[in-house]
Amino acid sequence: MSRILLIDDDAELGPPLTQYFRRFELELATAGRPSEGLALLRSGRFDAAILDVMLPEMDGFALCRTIRAESDIPIIMLTARGELTDRVVG
Repeated sequence: MSRILLIDDDAELGPPLTQYFRRFELELATAGRPSEGLALLRSGRFDAAILDVMLPEMDGFALCRTIRAESDIPIIMLTARGELTDRVVG
């Protein structure tokens, strides 16, 4: 089963995504803070990561750069921001 890590401070997002991904035989692990997500990434095997842009501790773009410096894992960015710059950078 493939494993995906969701790093998002919205606790309500995890349960419905877990159910959705399970239908496709994908396991979802969640972290509410970048530091928790980085610890999970460093201690386990994940096939992809989903990052929120607006996070506590550091924004999703900085987190993406940190992950990319250590891994070539595929990353999907989530954003509620509507500015063109945010969508292009993400």
